[in-house]
Amino acid sequence: MGRGDSTNAEWHRLESFLPRGGARGGRWSDHRRVINGVLYRVRTGVQWRDLPERFGPWETVCKRHRRWSADGTWERLLSLVQAAEDAEGRIDWDVSVDSTAVRAHQHAAGARKVPPAAVPQKGAGQGANRVEPAAEAGRPMGGGDQISECLGRSRGGFTTKIHLAAEGRCRPLGLVLTPGHYGDGPLLERVLEQVSVPRTGVGRPRSRPDHVLADKAYTSRKNRRYLRRRGIRHTIPERLDQQRHRHNRGSDGGRPTGFDSERYKKRNTVERAVNRLKGFRAVATRYEKRAYVYLGTVTVATLMIWLRT
Repeated sequence: MGRGDSTNAEWHRLESFLPRGGARGGRWSDHRRVINGVLYRVRTGVQWRDLPERFGPWETVCKRHRRWSADGTWERLLSLVQAAEDAEGRIDWDVSVDSTAVRAHQHAAGARKVPPAAVPQKGAGQGANRVEPAAEAGRPMGGGDQISECLGRSRGGFTTKIHLAAEGRCRPLGLVLTPGHYGDGPLLERVLEQVSVPRTGVGRPRSRPDHVLADKAYTSRKNRRYLRRRGIRHTIPERLDQQRHRHNRGSDGGRPTGFDSERYKKRNTVERAVNRLKGFRAVATRYEKRAYVYLGTVTVATLMIWLRT
């Protein structure tokens, strides 16, 4: 076992969830060797061609990662690991929401324009909407194919933004990718929709946190109405301009929003989850041209965080 490879304990937890057959009924190459190759690349950020020989042909490792990113296998594995953790009561359902911008490498630009039907689709029910389409986000589709691949221009160049919800033990529960110039507040509902932990027995997946914590970027009335409609308690500070507007309206401004400053201190869990994710170099810098492949890379990093925490 090399440095950073999956340990025997981690592999024992993951092995039973892996698919058994390959394409057209054939056998997969050794799962552990290939997954360790994917993990090595996610951890170090090297080019696929530079993978050490102990992981086998680099083409096999690269194609497996792209295939599993497209068909939702990585997301299914993450859901199964989360379900096992929830069944043992090891998930803290005080959920914090935030985002982080990721600089895109120059090699991430230049993806070919392809018809929507030609883009690989993720498996149904396995997070097929975690890559935010520009049309659904209400943003213009200009700039070629960059917006559709979650690449946005900002002061630092091309960036991608990872929106995530993290549980109380600093492990991501839901992920959404957008171009780097997208705002945080409008994506709250979309991020919380990705929180879905299956039950190991009978019952629907758990998707409602006990409490949601977020910063001032999420303090819109629309977000608060959405959380109240779902019966989710929340701690979100109110911006000063909103407070002045409410005071100026008098009794028509409504009651002040409740805010628990002590509970709000727990919001640092999402910041620590971001730090853990960006400890993987292929997450901290985006090298993939395709958004769904980069999402698979982020999902692999998230999977390892869950296995190792």
